[in-house]
Amino acid sequence: MNEIMFVVEEAPEGGLIARALGESIFTEADDIESLHRQVRDAVQCHFDEGKAPKIIRLHFTREEVLAV
Repeated sequence: MNEIMFVVEEAPEGGLIARALGESIFTEADDIESLHRQVRDAVQCHFDEGKAPKIIRLHFTREEVLAV
């Protein structure tokens, strides 16, 4: 595996939540800098030595609700 993608959302209680697509990896953090560290750490812990992807992509999503 050369790369892995995470979907990042704002958590209802504040902070950010990241979920990997195609793998059982989930992490959360209070800010973007912490999220970068948490995602890297989660990927390294999930894969065996030398098997981790070289590229981690973060896809940010945001939901907005508008009153009509």
